[in-house]
Amino acid sequence: DPKVLFGERLKVLRKKKGWSQEKLALEADMDRAYIGGVEQGRRNISLMNICKLAKTLNIHQSELLQFSLSKVK
Repeated sequence: DPKVLFGERLKVLRKKKGWSQEKLALEADMDRAYIGGVEQGRRNISLMNICKLAKTLNIHQSELLQFSLSKVK
């Protein structure tokens, strides 16, 4: 599921920065439960929120989408 792969990628990039979900949520002005839902693949994140998270993490949006779809059926 692309939502799960995206969530795993977000989690890796967040942890690389040394941030908790709470810290990312605070910095991005988002709800912590929303961040958790995205990371668990339960939320279908919008393009606007992808851009917002990338800006918050100080990365290019494409970095959030660097995951393999080979496992997606």
